[in-house]
Amino acid sequence: MAGEPQADCLFCKIVAKEVPATVVRETETTLAFRDINPQAPTHVLVIPKVHHPDAASLAAAEPEIAGDVLREAGEVAAAEQADSYRIVFNTGSGAGQTVFHAHAHVLAGRGLQWPPG
Repeated sequence: MAGEPQADCLFCKIVAKEVPATVVRETETTLAFRDINPQAPTHVLVIPKVHHPDAASLAAAEPEIAGDVLREAGEVAAAEQADSYRIVFNTGSGAGQTVFHAHAHVLAGRGLQWPPG
């Protein structure tokens, strides 16, 4: 069920401190940690502490928390001293989503090409 922790969700386990992560920021509603397979010198994931399978369902159900995720992505970029950065939300396996818990990727520290992918 959306919003409830999922026993088989890696990110829910990270929120519950059952799985270790290199946390860089934490708020009441979000958790930001380094990606274990970084695609840029700075690659931090920002997740809501509540479970939603993707950004669209998070935004529809809890727009305030979706805003918190986006705000924290900007704070991560500032803390990493990134003057240029990208925030990416992948939705669905065809878009590259591999963990079905809403999350933003904050990427910085190298040139990022357009179009992505």
